[in-house]
Amino acid sequence: MSHWINADNLDFVEDVLRQYQRDPATVDPTWRAYFEHMGINGQPLALGPSYRPGTIFNPPSSKEGDAYRQERVDQLIRAYRVRGHRTAQLDPLGSEPAPFPELQLSHYGLTEGDLQTRFWALSLGLPDPVPLQHILQILHNTYCRAVGVQYMHIDDPEPKFWLQQTMETTQNVRSLSHSEQIRILTRLTDAEMFEEFIHKKYVGAKRFGLEGAESLIPLLDLALEDAGEFGIEDIVIGMAHRGRLNVMANIMQKDPGQIFREFDDTNPELHFGRGDVKYHLGHRSVWTTSTDKKIELALCFNPSHLEFVGAVVLGRVRARQEVLGAGSHARVMGIVIHGDAAFAGQGVVQEMLNLSEIPGYSVGGTIHIIVNNQVGFTTSPRQARSGLYPTDVAKMLQIPIIHVNGEHPEAVAQAIRLAMEYRKKFHKDVVVDMWCYRRRGHNEGDDPTYTQPLMYKQIARMPSVRERYIESLMKVPQPALTRDEVDDIAHKRREYLEAELAKARQKDYDYQSMARQGGYRGGLDKDTPEVATEVDGAILAGLLERLASVPAGFTPNPKLQKMLLEARKDMAAGKRSLDWGSAENLAYASLVVQGYPVRLTGQDVGRGTFSHRHAIFYDYENGQPYIPGTQLSSDQARFQVWDSPLTETAVLGFEYGLSVDRLEGLTAWEAQFGDFVNVAQVIIDQFIASGEDKWSRLNGLVMLLPHGFEGQGPEHSSGRLERFLGMAAEDNIQVVNLTTPGQLFHCLRRQVLRPLRKPLVVMSPKSLLRHPECVTPLQEMAEGSFQRVLPDCGAGPSGNVTRALLCSGKLYYELEAYRRQHNRNDVAIVRVEQLYPFPDKQLKSALSVFPKSTPALWVQEEPANMGAMPFLRCRFDDKLYDRYPFLPLSRPESASPATGSGASHKIEQASLIEQAFKMAVPT
Repeated sequence: MSHWINADNLDFVEDVLRQYQRDPATVDPTWRAYFEHMGINGQPLALGPSYRPGTIFNPPSSKEGDAYRQERVDQLIRAYRVRGHRTAQLDPLGSEPAPFPELQLSHYGLTEGDLQTRFWALSLGLPDPVPLQHILQILHNTYCRAVGVQYMHIDDPEPKFWLQQTMETTQNVRSLSHSEQIRILTRLTDAEMFEEFIHKKYVGAKRFGLEGAESLIPLLDLALEDAGEFGIEDIVIGMAHRGRLNVMANIMQKDPGQIFREFDDTNPELHFGRGDVKYHLGHRSVWTTSTDKKIELALCFNPSHLEFVGAVVLGRVRARQEVLGAGSHARVMGIVIHGDAAFAGQGVVQEMLNLSEIPGYSVGGTIHIIVNNQVGFTTSPRQARSGLYPTDVAKMLQIPIIHVNGEHPEAVAQAIRLAMEYRKKFHKDVVVDMWCYRRRGHNEGDDPTYTQPLMYKQIARMPSVRERYIESLMKVPQPALTRDEVDDIAHKRREYLEAELAKARQKDYDYQSMARQGGYRGGLDKDTPEVATEVDGAILAGLLERLASVPAGFTPNPKLQKMLLEARKDMAAGKRSLDWGSAENLAYASLVVQGYPVRLTGQDVGRGTFSHRHAIFYDYENGQPYIPGTQLSSDQARFQVWDSPLTETAVLGFEYGLSVDRLEGLTAWEAQFGDFVNVAQVIIDQFIASGEDKWSRLNGLVMLLPHGFEGQGPEHSSGRLERFLGMAAEDNIQVVNLTTPGQLFHCLRRQVLRPLRKPLVVMSPKSLLRHPECVTPLQEMAEGSFQRVLPDCGAGPSGNVTRALLCSGKLYYELEAYRRQHNRNDVAIVRVEQLYPFPDKQLKSALSVFPKSTPALWVQEEPANMGAMPFLRCRFDDKLYDRYPFLPLSRPESASPATGSGASHKIEQASLIEQAFKMAVPT
């Protein structure tokens, strides 16, 4: 029953316990048995500092207070733990929180006359009765000053009690040495001087400054110090543009001279058609803590789509952890810095949080820091969210949410220490909501007084965070430092920045951009030679045997026994050719036994949307999973297959991040249907397709997008091929629409074995998964290679060909069936397997056997404004290689990809195929 007790029903449980302690016979037998099992036996509990979660108590009444008031004091203590954050002094602009009824004495029938009355407060670690006023002071100091914490929604008593004890024993104050206070002041000075310097040197330049939130810099500094002490060696950071330049200079240790050079923009010839704005760039460095611990830092590149980088951070962290192996969550972590409006407003945040404890995506906890400006671009919180806090979405997780006033750097120090310790102990996410303000508009040229006049009148009167902290340090009985020392810290920083600016403006300044990843390359496809992708036939047969085997005692699904296991064994023996799913699994198996890790994720990928893959078997009797791809050899690389949650954006962002940091293996994501990729368009546009051009970041992510017009309606027909081809340029991606299992086998292997790292988009089939003609003999995988174009293999003598049909994907089989049925040997069918980079050389070769002026028809299922047609017409106009008349054939242009009527689809498809053979063409 203990698992049933949680924060929501604790009052009820306490009432039942009190009744039990008065007379055990009066409570329900189930509860009586539970309390007896707990060892309570109807007696009041003697509690003290050893109090542990799950223990409910009713301290004995005494002359200092009767039982009724003691009960009400117990309720008041709990109310502070639950609601204290509602009256915390969080707003640096000075707005007073409204009084909260549950924290008023009158709500419990108590009065100010009770303040000197002594009560028990054993859960506060007080062994003897103390005045109520003392109890309230502890609670107020802990929960209602510059730190307010939401944690009582956590059901698990262990982390909840740990937070309670950790905060209440320190009253949420971090004890700082003199040197730590000077460090905080120095970091605040670094932050303020950087913004001030750029503001004066580059008047009006956009920088998305950190002014008003400078406490972020000491917060990160202290987080790194704690990380070093906790054994963390590697941290990946993600953030949007607000304060990014400041973080790069003062945390990532990017030379300010490089940043100034980017402001000067003196070498435009280096960036024609490429690169990104300075406040989107990333950086790498090595941080050395005050105790000489080394931490690798990586700040992710990020476009203006604010929150999408969070999932990328998680993927990069997971990649690094997998390299290190067991226990790596204690050595690698992520920090994601959010804005308040974006955290509440962008749905990818919920998706990212949901990944945090799913086995295929967990990273042992991420630190989320919200720079809470209390305003969006111009939008106030009332219009930006329905909840009280921007962090309300995070309550979907059983994690603490720590609100802190950013105007109090020492409170910020306590908040980040609490967060780091929690992550270390419980390996879960933590959210730190740092309340601050934005001194200027959304950017430095924007006037915020149009929309927030009162807020910005208040901000104009505000001294800086640094000045306020200096005042607090000089007010103490023994000042921590003198004004001369303060001025000296600022003077040294200004001198350093001036020297960096002078260096950056020298003619021979060496601007270092981000280096490309060693061992792998981007650039043009033609500059990368092809590689051998075949595998010895005996090895392939052995792998197929193992893919079709189950351990002793395992009961496979009866349907799979014949349909899959026996079939794959026949394939291994050469008795039958391989279907699509078997060839795909064999490609993965061949890679892992060669030492290349493989990770496959997406919705339902273990089985496959269309029941074709079956990379995971489930015991028919007990449901236990078995993954044959993990049992291929004793020294194989890691094979992972994870069914993802029902989301695309965060999952694809995660896999992109993982593929950026793990270039040596195969990382693949499959959409349930190809058009589901629409939901993740930001990840594709802003990261996958453009990352190399903008940031010189390579990735080899594979996207498997089921595609094909088969009467399943507008939303289950198209993988939106046209969108990928529309963004294809400079050999940034690879796009294929394959027609045989052997082609898939060699394509996937080529993706890993070539040193070229480019995203691969596969328009994967649906009906072809079981098409009797869509098979490949095992020998072709042992001897063949990937073919960008498959020449015609069914027409008569080439000199008699009257037209050549060009196509890709499953339409080939329908065209071939029509040709065979109608004996049209005068028609050639050429399959363009790779659509980008476009295989001009191979297509010219395939067409060269036909007479000059042979009409070439591009035939596609998609409407004229979709599929490959817009891409090809732009490329070839009306003549193909100045030799063959080029004609398009497709469904008419349409706003929707496909009809919703199955009968209409059949009529359209039959008409399209017939036209391919009968349409009038130039002679």
